[in-house]
Parts: sequence; structure tokens; C-alpha cells
Amino acid sequence: MNRAAIERAAHLAATRPHFLRRTPLWQLAGSALGLPCAEVWLKLEHLQVSGSFKARGMLHRLLSHPIPPAGVIVASGGNAGIATAAAARELGVRCEVFVPTVCSAAKQAKLRELGADVVVTGAVYAEALQACLARQAQTGALLTHAYDQPEVVAGAGTLAREIEAQGGGVPDSVLVSVGGGGLIAGITAWLEDRSRVVALEPELAPTLHRAREAGVPVDVDVSGVAADSLGARRIGAIAWDVTQRWVEQSILLPDAAIRDAQLWLWKEMKLAVEPAAALGLAALQSGAYVPRSDERVCLVVCGANVDPATLG
Repeated sequence: MNRAAIERAAHLAATRPHFLRRTPLWQLAGSALGLPCAEVWLKLEHLQVSGSFKARGMLHRLLSHPIPPAGVIVASGGNAGIATAAAARELGVRCEVFVPTVCSAAKQAKLRELGADVVVTGAVYAEALQACLARQAQTGALLTHAYDQPEVVAGAGTLAREIEAQGGGVPDSVLVSVGGGGLIAGITAWLEDRSRVVALEPELAPTLHRAREAGVPVDVDVSGVAADSLGARRIGAIAWDVTQRWVEQSILLPDAAIRDAQLWLWKEMKLAVEPAAALGLAALQSGAYVPRSDERVCLVVCGANVDPATLG
């Protein structure tokens, strides 16, 4: 994965200018958020089509391949499925989505609203993926992977390209939530060593962190408040390769800190986001990541597929 692949993804996405959004980048003084750094950039990717950054990669995947009569198929904790369903509807093709029982009712409802055929199976994403692969072998549908396909990762990387264009340059650091690793792989592949990319995971879903401890990708148990978005059991092969080259720091965060940051974003900033989108702020508020006083820190607010009733 490299910058050239991300440039190609951006140019292909430009052929559908009415689908993907150029999401806002808020550039705030650190003091506005009570944080000891010069600036905090909030990339409001939760305002993307389908409610998450996933729309970038899924559209790129579908535009990059002929789509068979059976349409497209994906396994997802929710967001990748919603993004695939939205892209499939844009292209007028059938979409089948396999989700685990941990997928929230709000995400399942959104999938059906987009016209997807939804299959709920397995307790976690990995089990839904196995069922999805078996079904794909039967139907021949185009498989869209939630995080570990080159087209998906390159699409995610267009987010970092957009941050650089909007910010007039790159920030000093970017704090990125990690599940299967498609987002951090794309962002890091674009930035390389021009910004410090920091990997953030819940303590109860430490996919990348455990791989780094073991020296190779390994299966881990996943649960907790962000399991529907960050519930991959094993880091993706592309993400493992890219982060081994460019990402030095991996931080684990407790569910309580993630939840506190999620609620803060709603109460103080009126940003209704899911737990996975709050890890960057949680790292700063909890002191797990301590920026320099002159640092410009970018937080990727990556998803908004949340039941508003949980933000009370």
C-alpha cells in the first residue's frame, strides 16, 4: 500500500462526486477542549455518507471490479456493511451483509433501510465472516472485506489525503482507532513518516497491540463498548505490514475512558458519535497520550452509527 494507490482511489472516487462527501476539518485551539497542546484538528468523518469513513473504501472496491449478477457481499460489525450497502445502492446492485449478534439494532435497521439483505449470525465479526465466505463461494458475489483488501485500504487513505489538503499541510500527530486496521493502514500509507500516527484500541479489543507483543498477527478475544466497530479478532495483513513500518506507538484504553469521551463529544461539542470515534479524545483526556505543548494533534472522528438514546 502506498501513496500512488491512494491517489488512484481519490481519482476514481471523483467519478462519483455526488456520493462521497468532503467532510469538515475543525482546527481548534487545544485550550478549547481543555487540552495541553497548540491545536486539535477534528476530522469529522462521522458525517461521511453511510455514517463512517468506510464509504471511501467500499465505493473504491465496487468501482474497481465488475460486479456479477449476484451483487456484492460483506461481513461486518455494522459500519462496513452499511457503507457497502450504500455504495451498492448507488450503483444499483444487490447487497448481502452478514453481521454478528453484537451488531447494534440501530446498525441493523440502517442496513435494511439501505435495501441490504441482512443475515445475523455468530457472536462476533470473525464468525459472521466465516458464514459470509461460505455464502460467497455459493453465489459468486463480489466480496468486499471490511478492512483487509487493497482497494478498501486505499479508499480509507483518501481521508488522510483530504486532511492534508484541508489543513494546509500535515498535523504533527494523528490518533487513529484500530479494529481490523484498514483505517490506520490507509492513513499511515499516505502520511508515511511525515506525521506521527498513533494506534488506539480498547483494552477489551487489543488486536494490534497483542500482535505487536507476539511479533505476528494473532487471534484475540474481543468485547466491550466498541466491539461492534473495533471487534476484529486479528489485525489485517495490510495493516500489519504498514504499521510495522511506520507506527511506533500502540495505546490501549479502558471502556470507561472511551465512554466518557463519547459523552463529552455529545454534551460539549454536540457530536453524536459511536464509541469507536471517541478513542482519540479518550487518549488525550485520560493522559494515555501526552502531546507536546506546541503539537498539532489530529483526531479522526470516524463513525456516527449510534443510537442517540445511548447519549443521554
